[in-house]
Amino acid sequence: MSEDPEPSMNISGGESGGGIATEFDPSTAETRAERVIDRLGELYWQKTYGGQDAFTCLVRTILSQNTSDKASQPAHDDLLERYGGGNVDLAESLASAERSELAETISSAGLYNQKSEVIIETAEWVREQFGSARAFDAFVKDEEPETVRETLLSVRGVGPKTADCVLLFAGGRVGIFPVDTHVHRIYRRLGIAPADADHEGVRSVLEREVPASKCGFGHTATIQFGREYCRARKPACLEDPDACPMGDLCDQVGVYPETNEIVDPSDA
Repeated sequence: MSEDPEPSMNISGGESGGGIATEFDPSTAETRAERVIDRLGELYWQKTYGGQDAFTCLVRTILSQNTSDKASQPAHDDLLERYGGGNVDLAESLASAERSELAETISSAGLYNQKSEVIIETAEWVREQFGSARAFDAFVKDEEPETVRETLLSVRGVGPKTADCVLLFAGGRVGIFPVDTHVHRIYRRLGIAPADADHEGVRSVLEREVPASKCGFGHTATIQFGREYCRARKPACLEDPDACPMGDLCDQVGVYPETNEIVDPSDA
C-alpha cells in the first residue's frame, strides 16, 4: 500500500501508535471471516501492532470506555500533559493524583468522576503489584498472554476489551481480537458470529476463524468500517444496496432494506 490511512483519532494511536505496516495475500483466505478481514485490509490498512507503553495504553483504554475515540483522545492528551512528561513514572504520578483535579482534566471523555476513580485505583494497583509503570510494561510484554489477561481482568473497571487492547497495542500479541461495540454489531450482522452472541462469544469466533497475524488490524479496520459503512442506525446498505463493500459477504442479520428497519441481530 502506498499510504497508511489509519485515523489518528483511534485507540491504536494511528500512524504513530507503534504499528508496523505488513502485507497479506487475500487469495489464501480460508473462512468467510478471513475474507472480510482481507477486504478490510485492502480498503483501509494492513498492520501489526505493539510497542505502546502498557500503562499509558491501559489508561487510554479506560478513558475510551462508553465514549468515542474522538472524545477520549483530548482527555488522554490533557492527562499526559498534566501528569506525565519527562522522567515521571505515570503510575506513581496518577496514584498520588487528587481525584477532583484528575476528573476535571479528563472531563471531555465523559463519566469523568467514575473514570478518575478507576484510573487512580489502577495506578495504585500497578505501583503496589509491580513497583512502577516500567515494570508493568515488562509484565505485559513478557508474560503469557492468558496470565496477563487474567491479571488485568482482576482489576476493577478493566473488562475484556480493555485487557485485550493492552495485549494488542502494548504487548503486540498476535491472535488478539478486541471486541468493542462496532465489532460486536458487525460480525453478528454479517452472520459470522451467532446473532445472540455476547462480546466474548464474538471474540471466540473471530480468534478461531481469523489468522492470528490478521486479528490486530482486523479489529482497528472493523471499527473504521463501522464508522463509515456499517453504522448502528444507518448502515450504508439502506441507502444503496451496492454502497457497502461487504455486500456480497453479508447476511444482513437485523437489517431490512425493504422496510428501512434496523434491529439488533439478537432480535432479528
